[in-house]
Amino acid sequence: MILISNKIDEIFSLPQAEKDLFISRFESVEVQKGTIVINAQKIERYVYFIEKGIARAYVDAAKGQTTIWFGEEGDVILSFLSFFKNQPGYERIEVLEDSILYRISVNDLQHLFFQNIHLANWGRKFAEQELLLTEQRFMDLQFKTATERYQDLVKHSPTILQRVQLGYIASYLGITQVSLSRIRTSTK
Repeated sequence: MILISNKIDEIFSLPQAEKDLFISRFESVEVQKGTIVINAQKIERYVYFIEKGIARAYVDAAKGQTTIWFGEEGDVILSFLSFFKNQPGYERIEVLEDSILYRISVNDLQHLFFQNIHLANWGRKFAEQELLLTEQRFMDLQFKTATERYQDLVKHSPTILQRVQLGYIASYLGITQVSLSRIRTSTK
């Protein structure tokens, strides 16, 4: 739980009483590799924090699965459509390793935000952070080459390359696995 506590502070430092209140609502869940934590076309009722493990979000498309996100220890797993609009999401999120997650119900979290300005500010800062990451991902896909996207992944998330199968990484980068192999060979 120390990792999650540190991640909460990294997003927005809370007074200890509010952080304790927040964490008191968490429930620990152990899930096996391959478990779908967030289901597409379903309103999700929980927000998860990754204590141990790695996850990926993907969308089913005509050409197969497209990976849109990876999450590691300390990251938050949620369906934005479910959380913000109470609508079914479009993505599936699965754990790629046996994992330990902490979850809080969307209702509890929304109630905490409504009742406590510090926690509401934490939620706002989290949303801002996620918006900026989404914008950066969009800009990278639009304006960076596949090699530049790969080099960014190596620089900012090197453990993903060791923990995630290459097909998922290639999909995330928007390239084929053959192209990924060429890029990896040329950048060594």
